[in-house]
Amino acid sequence: MGKYQLDYKGMQAESKYYEKLKPAQFDKKQQLEKIRTEYLEKKQKRTDKSAE
Repeated sequence: MGKYQLDYKGMQAESKYYEKLKPAQFDKKQQLEKIRTEYLEKKQKRTDKSAE
């Protein structure tokens, strides 16, 4: 460790601080699901227009 060692309370505060700074984790499954739903909605709109 360095010159200053943190007690348990200090370590929790530090981890909480860095947790806020960390960028949001990229969720590939969620992204694919979003793209899939958008595609299906567009496809549905196209089929509705052609049926009229």
